[in-house]
Amino acid sequence: MTTEPELTGVRNFRDLGGLPTVDGRTVRPGRLFRSGHLAHATAEDAAFLATLGLHTVFDFRNEADRRIEGPDVDLPGVRNVNIPLNDPADGKEFWKLVRSGDLAQLRGILGEGKAAARMSDSYRKMIVERTAEHGRILHAMAEESVPALMHCAAGKDRAGVAIAISLLAVGVEREAIEADYVKSNAPHRRYKVQRSSTAPDAMSPEVMELLSPLFDARVEYLRAAFETMEQTWGSVDAYLAEGLRLAPETRELLRERLLAGA
Repeated sequence: MTTEPELTGVRNFRDLGGLPTVDGRTVRPGRLFRSGHLAHATAEDAAFLATLGLHTVFDFRNEADRRIEGPDVDLPGVRNVNIPLNDPADGKEFWKLVRSGDLAQLRGILGEGKAAARMSDSYRKMIVERTAEHGRILHAMAEESVPALMHCAAGKDRAGVAIAISLLAVGVEREAIEADYVKSNAPHRRYKVQRSSTAPDAMSPEVMELLSPLFDARVEYLRAAFETMEQTWGSVDAYLAEGLRLAPETRELLRERLLAGA
């Protein structure tokens, strides 16, 4: 595995190199990266990212995210492809409450397991409703878009699902996919909770506890995505073939581009 760089304005960056496949191969270092958004990258961050030889940056943020955070930093010679993996209107009122609601409102929308259930549901939706987008991502990588970096805002949910699908497509072990996914929980990787509420208890321990399911990378969320593939299509292979229209030869091309060893 390559040494992880310390980036100042980009959170949750990592190289997926070294992850094992079920048939004894590994993901080749320097081929597939993931991170949070690149909008606040410092000059030093951008200089480091420019050394990766990236072909494409896949940005899964929607228009609302991009308005709040700004566009990604320009990297010379790198193609930036925006493929929103959720609708800006989806949960607009919900997220407004998350940012500015009082304790009673937050208890109402997040308490008693509602926040975690909402997250699992959003992962299921991404599998069922975004087959065209996920298919487009995998076909692009099979054709030419590697080395690739995938990101959303925090780099854990939309990017987490797209990375998991990409790794499943080349045969990475599910346990290894899950182990990489939960790395997003490390304190230095986490997206900072931002609230516009100025109430004295705006960031109280109870508020933070209510919000934590939204900002955690919980393995149960990713498993909800895997289960949805199997329940809807019968198997992961059928999901890739029928849901994402991924032909065997396309998967083989992906393996050639992303994996080390024969």
